[in-house]
Amino acid sequence: MAKHGDLRRRYGATPPALHPAFHPSTFSRVGPILPRMALPPCGMYRTKDAIGAIPAGRLVYFHNHGNPGAGIYLPERWEGNRARFSANGHSLPNEASASALEPLAAEGFYCVTEAFHCCEKKCRLFEASLFVQLGYDGAAQPILFVPELEATAMALPDRGVRVDAANIDKMVPLLVASKPRPPEAHELLLH
Repeated sequence: MAKHGDLRRRYGATPPALHPAFHPSTFSRVGPILPRMALPPCGMYRTKDAIGAIPAGRLVYFHNHGNPGAGIYLPERWEGNRARFSANGHSLPNEASASALEPLAAEGFYCVTEAFHCCEKKCRLFEASLFVQLGYDGAAQPILFVPELEATAMALPDRGVRVDAANIDKMVPLLVASKPRPPEAHELLLH
């Protein structure tokens, strides 16, 4: 039988049988034990491809932990131009399906840093320094709402303007104090 030194000289490196990747502890009865895929962080995403019964092009909230495991949650309604997600989600069929998630900018208030038009048709101009609220529709298309100052409060409009996703880079998120609102029994607690 060849000694380790003889095998190293023959192969020019550690022979396959001695390499740590081929150690018996890295195999199960059905094949190699693969490292767990790193899941993306919890947050809002657009499905690039279908994930189980959820079709491509849907707004979802991805929760990378939980019982029984990672899953996606669909919006059930909108409140104050923000999606409210169902507490009942859909488990990922496998961890690899998380690669079908495209991250989205967080919903919330932003300041426009560089003027831009909503789309190629130039229906609406969003000027630099404008205070806006970013939201999404069920197809994960970004929508900008322009809050208006009334006598004693800031009013959020019911309607917004769809914008090209590339324009989101021309805004910065603002830190706005808000009162916490506990989720209702049928809602997912976002974090």
